[in-house]
Amino acid sequence: MLALDALREIGLFGGLSDEALVTFSGALEGVFVEAGEDVVHEGEPGYAFFVVLDGSFEERKLTQDGVERRVSLLGAGEWFGEMSVLDMMPRASSVRAVTSGSLLKVSARDLDALYRRDVKAYALVVLNLARELSRRLRRCSST
Repeated sequence: MLALDALREIGLFGGLSDEALVTFSGALEGVFVEAGEDVVHEGEPGYAFFVVLDGSFEERKLTQDGVERRVSLLGAGEWFGEMSVLDMMPRASSVRAVTSGSLLKVSARDLDALYRRDVKAYALVVLNLARELSRRLRRCSST
């Protein structure tokens, strides 16, 4: 388990009380990924998203021509795969580990359990997800 101070540096957990942060993060599964390993695949169902604790991860998307292109490079404190958990649609991109790294897996069940246990903490996590999605859209529209 990561130290509370390290978790506080991750935007997803912004605003959570110490108690909510410890309870929520303590229930999450840690995943270690080797360099070159695929984490998620475009088009597959998504029931979880991943928070990068360390390492480097490459998000890739197939173009209409069938060519896979890098969309982003993700590092510590960032996350990916949340869209499928929020909208229940197939994954919009693939993610592969560029270097070995550690992830926290946040499943739809984890979010549901947080909702049932602490609605305020749940609302903060969902708001943090929405803020990051908004930032990403702004970056896309400015290029």
